[in-house]
Amino acid sequence: MNFINDVFSSNQLPMVIDLTKIDFIDSSGLGAMVHTAKQCKKSKRSFVVVGNPRVIQTIKLVRLEEFLHLVPDLDTALTKLAA
Repeated sequence: MNFINDVFSSNQLPMVIDLTKIDFIDSSGLGAMVHTAKQCKKSKRSFVVVGNPRVIQTIKLVRLEEFLHLVPDLDTALTKLAA
């Protein structure tokens, strides 16, 4: 969470969280992403989460895919942010 706070204070660029190499995400990880999404919304910063099938399944299970702007790959994320 400290890293994300550092990113927020250093610039106003769109944020992509790439979880493609993550095998498991628990409630604390989901909570950190929800907190980050809220910070992005508050500061009008674009935010996208990239996941692999396992992470996507977990995020969809708790119905956060739209709130976290979940996409399946980095190319899709970059396209979405460029639009």
